[in-house]
Amino acid sequence: MSDVIVAGVGMIPFAKPGASAPYHEMGTEAAKLALADAGLGYEKVEQAYVGYVYGDSTCGQRALYPVGMTGIPIVNVNNNCSTGSTALFMARQMIASGALDCVLAVGFEQMKPGALGSVYTDRPSAFEEFDATADQLIDAPGIPLALRYFGGAGLSHMKKYGTPLDAFAKVRAKASRHARNNPLALFRKEVTADDVMNDQVIWPGVMTRLMACPPTCGGAAAVLVSERFADKHGIGKQVRIVAQAMTTDTPSTFKAGDMMQLVGYDMAKEAASRVYESAGIGPDNLDVVELHDCFAHNELITYEALGLCGEGEAGKFINDGDNTYGGRIVTNPSGGLLSKGHPLGATGLAQCYELTRQLRGTAGATQVEGAKVALQHNLGLGGACVVTLYKRH
Repeated sequence: MSDVIVAGVGMIPFAKPGASAPYHEMGTEAAKLALADAGLGYEKVEQAYVGYVYGDSTCGQRALYPVGMTGIPIVNVNNNCSTGSTALFMARQMIASGALDCVLAVGFEQMKPGALGSVYTDRPSAFEEFDATADQLIDAPGIPLALRYFGGAGLSHMKKYGTPLDAFAKVRAKASRHARNNPLALFRKEVTADDVMNDQVIWPGVMTRLMACPPTCGGAAAVLVSERFADKHGIGKQVRIVAQAMTTDTPSTFKAGDMMQLVGYDMAKEAASRVYESAGIGPDNLDVVELHDCFAHNELITYEALGLCGEGEAGKFINDGDNTYGGRIVTNPSGGLLSKGHPLGATGLAQCYELTRQLRGTAGATQVEGAKVALQHNLGLGGACVVTLYKRH
């Protein structure tokens, strides 16, 4: 498969539940922004993939019809928190295979306050085996499911490697320092590691409130094109997706007896390995990473899954400042999910937005100087993981 060009990206400021426009308006605006960034009209788009988690079928059509009604295929995508990057994955495949030349990927989410929960309670949950495994591995009655999963993964890392709780606090503090410079982030107030440690305890010895990302509403989009299409329409070819992999769970998820595996450590490790092999580079070549920090705990274990540091070395990676400006690899310059927010369907495309701007050199106050190679990691429990490698040409 050939490289795919990121022709245009768009993102609207994320907002708290109840403070955003309706889902379809957020999707419409994000799509229009991406098309304008690419300098293209909707009539050039041959197919669209639209991602969201909380919404009825064909919400994608509802969001895109105000942009244009050209009769193209519009495919609705739902893959939990990796929904946005799954839409991107599908769009890229269509271009890379030579089937199409111009595809739009859009993601949005209109969320409610509070912890995530199941909508359909009259049928078996997709998480039945995950819940049963978690119940066997940890004793955390009364802890909401998402907190139990990712807090449990952090607890596993603490037990294995002696990782102190303040390592997660340092991750959250770093996120706030980055978000301070991002006008599109939801939470821009800088906090210290001590602030995080002294915040409301939601799981004693494991997590405080600031270590978890908030429910968020928002929208983001990307236009992908082939090289021949870019040449024909005078589109810049500076940012390209050079490798991408999507993985789902393997038997180790349930059989390893480890909460880190239950929340996708092996999925992330395998997807990253495929991407590095396909691109012919390794993690040492990366300049900037946007990874799935739904909890500070997941950012820490993902450093190791992506090979940014060795297994058991995440604490040192953080203490040495290798995860921020002036260090080895700037992680989540946008502020990540922890500070920018996490509107499920939009998250993966918001990561694409940030990395595209980084490689263009137009990221403003969040710019990583001289960024040429960028990695994106987006994870959804249940499960799916998408890892994408971008290069500046």
